[in-house]
Amino acid sequence: MTYVPVDDRYKHMRYRRSGRSGLQLPAVSLGLWQNFGFDRPLETSRAIVRRAFDLGITHLDLANNYGPPYGSAETNFGLLMKQDLSPYRDELIVSSKAGYDMWPGPYGEWGSRKYVLASLDQSLERMGLDYVDIFYSHRFDPDTPLEETMGALDTAVRHGKALYVGISSYSAAKTREAHAILHELGTPLVIHQPSYSMLNRWIEPDLLDALGELGVGCIVFSPLAQGMLTDKYLNGIPEGSRASRHGSLSPDLINEQSLAKVRALNEIASRRGQTLAQLALAWALRDQRVTSTLIGASSVEQLEANVATLDDLDLSKEELEEIDRYATDADLNLWAASSET
Repeated sequence: MTYVPVDDRYKHMRYRRSGRSGLQLPAVSLGLWQNFGFDRPLETSRAIVRRAFDLGITHLDLANNYGPPYGSAETNFGLLMKQDLSPYRDELIVSSKAGYDMWPGPYGEWGSRKYVLASLDQSLERMGLDYVDIFYSHRFDPDTPLEETMGALDTAVRHGKALYVGISSYSAAKTREAHAILHELGTPLVIHQPSYSMLNRWIEPDLLDALGELGVGCIVFSPLAQGMLTDKYLNGIPEGSRASRHGSLSPDLINEQSLAKVRALNEIASRRGQTLAQLALAWALRDQRVTSTLIGASSVEQLEANVATLDDLDLSKEELEEIDRYATDADLNLWAASSET
């Protein structure tokens, strides 16, 4: 059956400008890091992506190595684009990234010009697109001159393969350097994608200030702390959860100390008539320098519940002070090595 999106898809979504650019993103964006590879039924992915667009989620975020296996999320998205979304390409923001390991050998990861531009070409082929709207350097490469990596992003724009460029998990200092290099080249740095949540607040001391000063947008990934800021782990590690699979969320992090924080935050959410996940998203969006929150979804129901966060984003001073007592670091920043350089 031909997909036809609902007419009122822009009625309820909120959009924020990315820094001082002309790019606006939905307050809730959909990331295809997990749940969209070949290990999941394509029809489930299709239902989630269709419903996301119906809810006004115009931004779909990918990377070359999303899956599993690597590349499969982009391949599946390419199928959905061809079958469902191609008539609406100009309503969509599609992003991809290059930086982590993708293929064997010295040219299959990090930030060399060779890797970054080859990766973009492969991503475009998998997705069946002529260009991506945002192309990111996925992580800082300490062994490649930053001028080379940023130069590759500039080339992507000048060759018409990307409209905007961004960086992910860069420190405040390296963000300033990247911004200066791109400014000199004439391709503005439009957005930064860091991890950020109530249990991972590393961007607050320096990075948010830098982004605000430079006029660069901020889209935060893992705002639900890879599921810890949901009701999933309130009573331990359920079978089949991300922590039970020894993947990106270590079961060692689900301990009594972290669960005490999560349960206290859940109590605050309950008093507000929200789920813990909804509180976590509202909290991340409390700062106007945060352009968008990037969520994953394993079902349409989960997606709808998270988007319902937008019904109540207002947090009182008293609520924020109470949240601060429990919203402390839980050693969840798996990407710290890149941002500490």
